[in-house]
Amino acid sequence: MAVQNADAPESSERARLLEKVSSFLLVDENEEMQIKDEALFMRSLGCSPSQLLKVVSIFGNTGEGKSHTLNHTFFMGREVFKTSPTQESCTVGVWAAFDPLRRIVVIDTEGLLGNSSKQGQRTRLLLKVLAVSDLIIYRTHADRLHDDLFKFLGDASDAYLKHFTKELKATTARCGLDVPLSTLGPAVVIFHETVHTKLLGSDKSTESVDRLLLERFRKLSRFPEAFSSIQYWGTQTLNPPTDFRGLQNKLEQLLDNNATRSPRSPGVIFKALQALSERFNGEIAGENAAHSCFFPDEYFTCSSFCLSCGSGCKHSMNHLHEGSYHEAKQRCRYSAQYDNRIYTCKACYEGGKEVIVVPKTSASSDSQWMGLARYAWSGYVIECPNCGVIYRSRQYWYGNLDPVDTVVRTEIQHVWPGSDGFLKDNNNAAQRLLDGVNLVAQSVSELSVKPAKAVTSWLTDQIAPAYWKPNSLIMMCRKCNTVFQDNDTKHHCRACGEGFCDSCSSKAAPVPERGWGLAPVRVCDVCFEQRASYAEILASELEEEEGGTLARKVGEAVTNTIGVVATAIDIPLGLVKDAARPAYWVPDQDILSCHNCQREFTAKLSKHHCRACGQGVCDECSPLRRPVPSRGWDHPVRVCTGCNQKLGEL
Repeated sequence: MAVQNADAPESSERARLLEKVSSFLLVDENEEMQIKDEALFMRSLGCSPSQLLKVVSIFGNTGEGKSHTLNHTFFMGREVFKTSPTQESCTVGVWAAFDPLRRIVVIDTEGLLGNSSKQGQRTRLLLKVLAVSDLIIYRTHADRLHDDLFKFLGDASDAYLKHFTKELKATTARCGLDVPLSTLGPAVVIFHETVHTKLLGSDKSTESVDRLLLERFRKLSRFPEAFSSIQYWGTQTLNPPTDFRGLQNKLEQLLDNNATRSPRSPGVIFKALQALSERFNGEIAGENAAHSCFFPDEYFTCSSFCLSCGSGCKHSMNHLHEGSYHEAKQRCRYSAQYDNRIYTCKACYEGGKEVIVVPKTSASSDSQWMGLARYAWSGYVIECPNCGVIYRSRQYWYGNLDPVDTVVRTEIQHVWPGSDGFLKDNNNAAQRLLDGVNLVAQSVSELSVKPAKAVTSWLTDQIAPAYWKPNSLIMMCRKCNTVFQDNDTKHHCRACGEGFCDSCSSKAAPVPERGWGLAPVRVCDVCFEQRASYAEILASELEEEEGGTLARKVGEAVTNTIGVVATAIDIPLGLVKDAARPAYWVPDQDILSCHNCQREFTAKLSKHHCRACGQGVCDECSPLRRPVPSRGWDHPVRVCTGCNQKLGEL
């Protein structure tokens, strides 16, 4: 009786200290941190920044009485954590409260096997809580220990070692914490309450309970190596209420042991949970698929898959924020859709270096004008930064070998969502022609009309469709026989391809059979009179590939840009740009606003393409010029402010 009287003041003092304790939502069911900073975390707990704390959390299936266990073990039965007699789960997300007597952050979690959506994300959330805990209680009310208990703890151990240890170490280094966060995982207490069955080990006095637990793990091929210890405490409740005193004593013994897990400041606890939440979050691909593991790799690894071969990225979630790129475990396979073959210089490779080379229209040592001329004469080049120009596609009149057989080796690379793709041929030649012409325009504008006409004729012949008569062979108008003078402009009829003066080719009509579409284009008077009705034109078959015609459409934009040809462009400018647009550029029709400043494009606000990323930007957001060798632009070209801020070579 005297002992009871002595304990009474102590109990009343404990009750007084616990009166103001309440729980708060720490992380919701969507893995969103509800406490945004350390100061709010400490205010919600009601502790000071200098206090050293430990973390105790509880796990178990839904309906096992986890909240009830925490209330009676730490808070003298007060309903700090909500309990409910209904079928609905009373704990959604992760809730926390502070035990001021033991200086413990107590965490209540959502039950396993609950009837809820996003089970993958919610299960992943449990592992984050486990990772920041010093002691976890696995609560089970089953008469016999189920396999799910051992599978959960075994899988949690594997996932902790595989995915969380590295991140916790990084957090320790990044935040300059004195207390290591990942020396060893938490201790585990399996709290087993039975009614009709005996407790584990009670009928096998010669065999320890710890050995029985390890045997159960072994049979399921689970090895809980991450936990500092796994202990068992059981109580048989023949008549309610449950006796929690034995569990309290067991927990106090473990919490007093600082050999493996030392107490930390609340700021360290918060930073650890925040780091794990930032790294491992977001929706889980294929979450509804059945898994044989509680914590499959899909819950923690990057969700990106190679578009070509379907291989998943082997890095952890959100690794791009740290500057590490996607990487797969196995080699990729070639896909014609993505053209994911890259070329490396064979000579450099044999010398121990791997140097990627890109086919392009001109060598870096060529001026824009000379590069354009050489491209027209000897084709595209392959240039190595170390070896110089190693290949020209039309170097000889005949017998040119494939570069793969001579100077380059090929490698198949993975194609990840959002990547810039690959530039494996001279597919930006037409756009380079448009860009390079600005320099040509400045050069020829100071010359006489005759050199300017020569430039125009030369450009026209290089990209003319096959059926056009070359400018060099057109001496007079095909119809009126007027001899062309230096100042005269030669026009090609889009139907017959012959050369005419302006008066004899002033009419326009659709020429779809030549690949010009249904828009009216320049035709001579004779072809105009011979044109069939529109209905007949629509029914006619195309006789020639459109590719050569598209090149000519680009050429008309070229002559217009030079400003030395009097004729107007016969096709819409948008079609010209699309004909010349490299594959990685965003199409004009898809660009509604500037990628950088978000201003909407109007007739007065022109849209431009960044040669590095291919996005559409306004002039103010792309004032600078830089070479972009990775895209085949060796001379300074337009880049957006975002790409210009990137260090190193673009």
